[in-house]
Amino acid sequence: MKVVLFNGSSRKEGNTYHSLNRVMEELKKKKIECEYVWIGGENLQGCKACGSCKKNKDAKCVFSNDNMNDYIEKMVNADCIILGSPTYFADVSSNMKALIERAGYVCKANNNLLKRKIGAAVVAVRRGGGTHVFSSLNYFFLIAEMIVVGSSYWNLGVGCESGEVLNDEEGMQTFRTLGENIAWCLNKIK
Repeated sequence: MKVVLFNGSSRKEGNTYHSLNRVMEELKKKKIECEYVWIGGENLQGCKACGSCKKNKDAKCVFSNDNMNDYIEKMVNADCIILGSPTYFADVSSNMKALIERAGYVCKANNNLLKRKIGAAVVAVRRGGGTHVFSSLNYFFLIAEMIVVGSSYWNLGVGCESGEVLNDEEGMQTFRTLGENIAWCLNKIK
């Protein structure tokens, strides 16, 4: 069983990183293979709606000047996809949005490649707007016909400066429970 976790934060080791890491700790306890991918340091562009992926049917985005096709391949090869984003102006980061747009279109256009995989959202928020980010990430999973795993509360961790989310006891417990629930679900499905 393999889980790929994408971090869309511009901060390499910011609150999104710490939140994803807490989920990953639980998965590793259950001997589940995890691959962590930081996409926040890149300059990913959104979908151009050219339709080439639908026409070519090769499970690739025609624009290959970034790592998007590698990310799509990682998603296709994983049993579970976890998307983590900070809250930027009450929405996902631009790189996370680009991943959602392009990977979503390619996978839908190529026989729904993510169908019945497990998905989970992880959100870091300073104060407000986090539930909208949570919804945006979950919309991606739902339109891809994925199985969305939840926790004891919405998967939000509160903190401003890097590492402050670790002081959010409820958020950290929510991420631990999310990891446990993902592991349980993976074991039931596999």
